[in-house]
Amino acid sequence: MPRTAREVVFVDGARTPFGKSGKGLYAETRADDMVVRVIRELLRRNPGLPPERIDEVAIAATTQIGDQGLTIGRSAALLAGLPRSVPGYAIDRMCAGALTAVTTSGAGIAFGAYDVVIAGGVEHMGRHPMGEGIDPNPRFLSEKLVDPSALVMGNTAENLHDRYPAITKERADAYAVRSQEKVAKAYADGRIQQDLVDVLVRSAEQGYGLATADEPPRPGTTMEGLAGLKTPFRPHGNVTPGNAAGLNDGATGAILAAEDVAAELGLNARMRLVDFSFAGVEPEVMGVGPVPATERLLDRQGLGIGDIGLIEINEAFAVQVLAFLEHFGLADDDPRVNPWGGAIALGHPLASSGVRLMTQLARHFADRPEVRYGLTTMCVGLGMGGTVLWENTNWEGNDQ
Repeated sequence: MPRTAREVVFVDGARTPFGKSGKGLYAETRADDMVVRVIRELLRRNPGLPPERIDEVAIAATTQIGDQGLTIGRSAALLAGLPRSVPGYAIDRMCAGALTAVTTSGAGIAFGAYDVVIAGGVEHMGRHPMGEGIDPNPRFLSEKLVDPSALVMGNTAENLHDRYPAITKERADAYAVRSQEKVAKAYADGRIQQDLVDVLVRSAEQGYGLATADEPPRPGTTMEGLAGLKTPFRPHGNVTPGNAAGLNDGATGAILAAEDVAAELGLNARMRLVDFSFAGVEPEVMGVGPVPATERLLDRQGLGIGDIGLIEINEAFAVQVLAFLEHFGLADDDPRVNPWGGAIALGHPLASSGVRLMTQLARHFADRPEVRYGLTTMCVGLGMGGTVLWENTNWEGNDQ
């Protein structure tokens, strides 16, 4: 029987405010409860979507134990009150978990296996630190399959500074200051709040409260303040807590649908999934991963970086973003890149971050009908990169 691929659209996205790990907002909040809050908010915002029409719930988590275990896509679907007929699964590609949840389930829509899915991610790094419970095979080091630094993300960022000596600590700090400034302005303009869902939080000492805004941003960050920070990964190094994303907690989710099904249900198709690509690189310089992933995708589509009007790149480390920009000949302050700032200010709860990038890109598209294409891209631990190409459904050229 002949098959025809269907168009896949991003309908809506939502996320919890991101918290600081440890004694932050969500110190006494369960990871699965954060996912439940996001799923319920997506349904509340899209009343035209009958819950029984959801065909899959794909939720990513990097550390799939405790309250991030038990096949969290299925368990969160049940806890959120979705019909028991709605299946779910868990997925892991480290930092690109939510991004992979979207591309995997989106491919299912294109293939015809699904009509509507919810895809997202969660990471509670306060409860489950990166690497908790893992047991790396000794062959990695004994057979020199990877450099020892590959297993510590901060070390890989220092390695990237070595590979790109023109990317100095000063350039990384300047990028970090701009990220903080852009996030502060976006908050002042009421932009970021559009995608946040309030979360009830509990503290044994302070009682109940409500998380309504991201906890990590540091408004007023200056070059002078960053200059004095310690470099924990290397003596006299370049990577500091100020020019890297912190350790964070948070959850994200998105509704994806076949374009014709979205129209049938009266759902808003904010952007169209065009293509995606993943690539592997040397694990010890994992931050360069977005470069080959993006090159593959653009080559396949016959596009150049000049055809891309908006880029949401995850700011795991400033040097990783700057390496991407330098490779493609873009300025450090290119206005197409992270217009509302990024993870250096907002936080990076590992597996959840990919959908934050998408949700912000969709907002930019709505305001920028002259822009046709946008990218969401990120580096991934153990030496990978992932890039997704999106088309603006609001593009003014659609009327021509």
